Amino acid sequence: MQECYVQNTAREYAKIYAAEAEPLEGFGEVPEIIPIFLVHRPANNIPYATVEEELVGEFVKYSVRDGKEVNFLRRDSEAGQKCCTFQHWVYEKTNGNLLVTDLQGVGMKLTDVGIATLAKGYKGFKGNCSVSFIEQFRALHQCNKYCEMLGLKSLRTTHQKQRKATSMKSKNLPNSSTIKKTVPKKAREPRDFISSEH
Repeated sequence: MQECYVQNTAREYAKIYAAEAEPLEGFGEVPEIIPIFLVHRPANNIPYATVEEELVGEFVKYSVRDGKEVNFLRRDSEAGQKCCTFQHWVYEKTNGNLLVTDLQGVGMKLTDVGIATLAKGYKGFKGNCSVSFIEQFRALHQCNKYCEMLGLKSLRTTHQKQRKATSMKSKNLPNSSTIKKTVPKKAREPRDFISSEH
């Protein structure tokens, strides 16, 4: 059920993306996420199964689930570039709260996708991928001509600005030698480690 929900939710985003991208001059064909259906088979030992259209041809993974895998077809092919643009589009439309990932399939027909959400329960949706995929995408995504056609904002500048602001904040913090210590030695307790993750 979760697999169907994830793929069909991503499919709905892909339909909206197609409606915005297809009318643009020179954009061309848009990736499609094929529907997946849940089938109940009460007489079978495994009573539920998923069914989807068979994709015939070379199966390619256009977006990665983790940083260990590099696929040049993602960067160099039209389908790969349009998949990355779709990811960027979803990321921007949801204000960085949701990312469709693990895009793979044959040509422009995609299946078995994943979704990562920044916050648990974003719009009532539970993703099936780690939030680290969003951070990785934001750091590694390189805009292409399709991102430009859709008028998407560069994530590099946003990411660099965020990192610069963080480093500026840490530079502006006073160091321990400039702070007056007014607490008597006996009253001081060791502090717990505080995580700097946001």
